[in-house]
Amino acid sequence: MTYEAFGAVGDGVTDDLPAIQKAHEFANQHRLPVRGKPGATYHLGRRALVALIQTDTDWGSSRFIIDDSQGVENSGRPIFEVQSTLKPVPLKIDRLKRDQTKLDVQSATDLVVYVEDKNTKRFIRKGGNQNDGTSQKEVFVLKQDGAIVGAIDWDYERITKITAEPIDAQTLYLRGGIFTNIANRAKPEEEGGYWARNIVIRRSRTVVEGVKHQVTGEQEHGHPYRGFLSIERCAQVLLKDCVVDARKVYYSKGKTGSSVPMGTYGYHANLVVDFRMIGCRMGNDIQDRSRWGVVASNFMKNFLVEKCVLSRVDVHMGVSGSYIIRDSTLGHSGLNAIGRGHLLVENSTIHGRSFISFRSDYGSTWEGDVLIRNSRWAPLGSVSSLFDMHNDGSHDFGYPCHMPKVIRIENLTVEFPAGSKGINFFGDPLGKARTERPFPYRLTETIEVKGLKDNSGIEPKISDNPEIVKAVKWVNR
Repeated sequence: MTYEAFGAVGDGVTDDLPAIQKAHEFANQHRLPVRGKPGATYHLGRRALVALIQTDTDWGSSRFIIDDSQGVENSGRPIFEVQSTLKPVPLKIDRLKRDQTKLDVQSATDLVVYVEDKNTKRFIRKGGNQNDGTSQKEVFVLKQDGAIVGAIDWDYERITKITAEPIDAQTLYLRGGIFTNIANRAKPEEEGGYWARNIVIRRSRTVVEGVKHQVTGEQEHGHPYRGFLSIERCAQVLLKDCVVDARKVYYSKGKTGSSVPMGTYGYHANLVVDFRMIGCRMGNDIQDRSRWGVVASNFMKNFLVEKCVLSRVDVHMGVSGSYIIRDSTLGHSGLNAIGRGHLLVENSTIHGRSFISFRSDYGSTWEGDVLIRNSRWAPLGSVSSLFDMHNDGSHDFGYPCHMPKVIRIENLTVEFPAGSKGINFFGDPLGKARTERPFPYRLTETIEVKGLKDNSGIEPKISDNPEIVKAVKWVNR
């Protein structure tokens, strides 16, 4: 099935999105694969149309133009949305317990389940982008026998919303395509918020391979984008060998009145179980600080980044289970982590100011262990501590906050810029001494080190804060 069969011209000028939409509608009805025409350039126009993809699609070397420079009908709509043909099914769950891994229910298929308790707030943000938190929510996979993949993160005495969507038995493949986005030029005071104009994946068991996205036409002002490849509320999704540009940093006035950068992303994932990025890259320089970090995510369970070259990998509102960075290089914004479980960095190079930044706006919390193996930290500019974290115990983030319980280092090489003061594991996470800490920050118990090398010639130290030093057992094996 081709777009040309439904009237697409492919000359880079004609708005081909209506024809593309009709082609996918027909393909979905008749369960046919879709392919792009080699050499064609499809202009995707300004209309608020969404092409729904439910069958394998191979764009190959076809090109697509997304011109946002003159404004569009609806900036919040995607252009392509990958969906399942399967409809939600009824599911009743009265309550859930933290770390629960089994339900006494059976299903005809595996399900991806979303639950929410609107009466409980988590991730109550601090700082320039402060807010009142977000409703307690998460996704998990419910197997046919009632086993849970993605153990429950919170206690739910009451569930105010639940959806259960069957997971397709077959994998859907979305391949190829070269997309050029001429960026929007909206002014900060104009309404609109985050732009979409993207590819949204809402189908579990989907592979996106070889998609390329480049950004051009950025001006002195513009609205942020939420991610060209955006994965939402599903499970078992793989991005493989994709190349996506990072976008220019713009600023707006935050809730405290200060100027804050507007995060704008290339890759974005939200409420996903078992998400993998393998062989993915940025299309521009991973050290270019004028561009925002390219990967962001929220409410994740089991997140793997392997053989990737990216400016940043970030989890804003948490990841649980496993968070693995392997055989990868991360640029100027480095690696950010919030959540719980097992955090592994292996055979990787990090260029950020810290080796791992535990986001202070969400309490710098990691409830679990950290393992660093056969890796390299090579900051290119100013240097923070090896683990950047700040929590003075004065703010309620909606959950208890933890430094990693156990940190293990097996062969880490540190290459500091000239003038470094040597390795400081934690800096001063607690800040100035306080008479009261109503929301105490649980401290690290053990650091185990085997093979730590740096070029400063200065003996490593645990922290600038004596409270941290007294709490940590440092095992230099």
